[in-house]
Amino acid sequence: MNTSENVKLIRESVRGFGKKYIEADRRRWDEEQFFPREIFTQLGELGLMGLLVPEKFGGVGMGYHEYVAAVVEISIWDPSIGLSLAAHNSLCTNHILAFGTDAQKNKWLPKLASGEWIGAWGLTEPNTGSDAGNMMTTAVKDGDNWVLNGAKNFITHGNSGDIIVVMTRTGAVGDKKAMTAFAVERNNPGLKPGRKEDKLGMRASETTEVILDNCVVSSDSILGEIGDGFVQALKILDGGRISIAALGLGIAEGALKESIKYSKERQQFGKPIASFQGISFKIAEMATKVEAARQLINNAAELKNNGLPMTKESAMAKFYSSEIAVEVATDAVQIFGGYGYTKDYPVEKYFRDSKLCTIGEGTSEIQKLVISKLLLEE
Repeated sequence: MNTSENVKLIRESVRGFGKKYIEADRRRWDEEQFFPREIFTQLGELGLMGLLVPEKFGGVGMGYHEYVAAVVEISIWDPSIGLSLAAHNSLCTNHILAFGTDAQKNKWLPKLASGEWIGAWGLTEPNTGSDAGNMMTTAVKDGDNWVLNGAKNFITHGNSGDIIVVMTRTGAVGDKKAMTAFAVERNNPGLKPGRKEDKLGMRASETTEVILDNCVVSSDSILGEIGDGFVQALKILDGGRISIAALGLGIAEGALKESIKYSKERQQFGKPIASFQGISFKIAEMATKVEAARQLINNAAELKNNGLPMTKESAMAKFYSSEIAVEVATDAVQIFGGYGYTKDYPVEKYFRDSKLCTIGEGTSEIQKLVISKLLLEE
């Protein structure tokens, strides 16, 4: 099948999956901040946990257009599940795929692609968010092994992940050529669970601290070369921006869809509120923003598929899609009026979930910094 047929098939498959396995429980998961691990095993059975992984490593070997479609459609049902799907695929799994040896890929990718394992990726630290070059987590060589010490925070699947790709400092503080990536399995006694965050939104996606306490790993755990971790992280985040852009698009699409449906049903002054220009024009603006975000994402995905530079384009997609996710979700709550402020309708959850998109994997301000720097260097 060609890409458009694959995309159509994925959309239909995920819609059916969401209706059957997510819709009835998403409110409870949100209220209880419950991470539904079994959902990701089921998504693995559909092939969605290894969309970008080649077939020889247990995946389905599709491209970024198919991957974007999966994240968007899942996020319409529950952005928390979309966030976890994105973090697993584009961060942990993709890092091993991009920089691992064949032995490492054969060891870890089949488990990740099948959904047997779920992956985590650790870059952010308590005192170094966007300032990743000054991270304090260290890796010190000890004979044939390395000893990792430090803490990461705001890590998706930090406690539940079966394997985490963690960025460490193997040289001087502030030296961006002194960072190294390690893959650490959950059964390592030096990998300790940390505090789980109590979040505004995305509550069904686990976010925790990760503690490395004299965590001993072999040299076989190094991904790529020693000192290449920072460059690797930047490349992974390029693809990660497409993921968060898709997440934002899914939120905006869901909010728009609910707004159109409600505006046709809700009666005021003897007619549906969709007939009032104040509502219909707002919906027109929402739909235009959604379509613009889709085109930016498609452009970045096409460049990524073809192995072309796409740092600027992915940053644009992430920046715009994140911001319009918040705007469209806000407008949806306004269209619903008082009902939009209750948990009886999904727009309240879209509203809370949307804000993460402007913060995670590089804030909107960082995206503007990236975009402007590249433009001014041309």
